Amino acid sequence: MTIQTTEKSFPTTPRNRVKRMHERATYDRDAVFDILDSAFLCHVSYVIDGQPFCTPTIHWREGDWLYWHGSSASRMLRQLEKGAPVCLTVSHLDGLVLARCGFNHSANYRSAMCFGTARIIDQPEEKARALKAIVDRFYPGRSAELRPDSAQEIKATMVIGMQIEDASAKARAKGVGDDEEDYGLPVWAGVIPVKTVLGRPEISPHVPEGVVLPDHLAAYGEGRALDEVLGETQALYETLGETAARS
Repeated sequence: MTIQTTEKSFPTTPRNRVKRMHERATYDRDAVFDILDSAFLCHVSYVIDGQPFCTPTIHWREGDWLYWHGSSASRMLRQLEKGAPVCLTVSHLDGLVLARCGFNHSANYRSAMCFGTARIIDQPEEKARALKAIVDRFYPGRSAELRPDSAQEIKATMVIGMQIEDASAKARAKGVGDDEEDYGLPVWAGVIPVKTVLGRPEISPHVPEGVVLPDHLAAYGEGRALDEVLGETQALYETLGETAARS
């Protein structure tokens, strides 16, 4: 289910308002989406019988909707089946910031926090589309080459969808915040950049001879930054979806 809106920003509410370092915050939809789309993993927080839980999982976005999936036996998903309120977060570590005193050490980062009410995607056609989408969102066009999911595989998998009701993004992207009186101290200070970089693909020993890396994996080149690749595949996935909708 894809929802499009003309609103450029999410509403600022008591739930998503950033209180500490609020100057680093934004409620701009595109800024939130960029952070969500350039990550492979998210963390979903929810409460069961008064006990908080936080579960890491793979997510993908379509318009204002976020999706994730897991085993039908999952405690998290069985709880969300009831329509529970959840908070989904994504974060990127971009740099280690070393100052001349412990208090001023920090990190450069990008983060997004999204709120909504999760629901089970249980209509057969919608669920089948979602299970295809989790492959094509990261590897556009790949699902067409794969064996179809079996009935048992589909039954064993639960898909959750959540429309983003409100959200915020927060980021730090700057140098060391040393106090001026510390400038002369003979202590190294600076920023150590951090990136998740792709390695060389390692082919499965069971792939028949002559099968080569397909075109839909061309973006995943050795040495590329993962967040950049995921941003590209999200844009391609959206383009392919728009083309299919028009055809």
